[in-house]
Amino acid sequence: MTLEIDLASYIEHALLDITTTKEQIRQACAEAEHFSFAAVCLYPCHVKYAAQLLHNKKTSLCAVVGFPTGMSTAQTKLYEASEAVENGANELDLMPNLGLLKQGDLDSFYTEIAQITQEVDRPVKVILEMALLNPNEKQTATEIALQAGASYLKTSTGFFGGATVEDVQLLLSLTKGRVGIKASGGIRTAEQALALIRAGANRLGTSKGVELVSRMQSETK
Repeated sequence: MTLEIDLASYIEHALLDITTTKEQIRQACAEAEHFSFAAVCLYPCHVKYAAQLLHNKKTSLCAVVGFPTGMSTAQTKLYEASEAVENGANELDLMPNLGLLKQGDLDSFYTEIAQITQEVDRPVKVILEMALLNPNEKQTATEIALQAGASYLKTSTGFFGGATVEDVQLLLSLTKGRVGIKASGGIRTAEQALALIRAGANRLGTSKGVELVSRMQSETK
């Protein structure tokens, strides 16, 4: 294994445990800056505190919105997104209401995403939860997210299935490089992470970033 890929620069250091403490946030932010991870990814309630801790501009602060089910109302998500940005979030990971997509209410599915991308001046990563969608739904969701102004498409929350090389390749094919792709969920080895990057992922969401990068660095010494 070589360092031909700077793995750390792809990693969004996820800390999305519902028992997360301030000490864990301090540690995650310190780790992210030490390794120059692309971002730290947190629940909105932790954003204001984390924003006080992050000083390295290479590491962004990402807040999840409507996470992980997407079942809060569109207006609730809009408020959650706006407050997260006000508190210091540089990026948002938005979980849309996939039930709207499943029942064919595509206008509402589009509007929910578009009102957030239009309201907040920050990159919005739309989570498609690929494991729960059939091929036609994956294509439709991708097209709508692009039309609604998504900056990235994200494969999954990690709660209902993880990232696969096949889904990253599909998103790359559908988007043709117009937006970024974030692979997330179940990324536990450096080999898996590198395979997802080579398939087309620009970002990797994982809670194992420190372990992955440390192991990769030790194997190249």
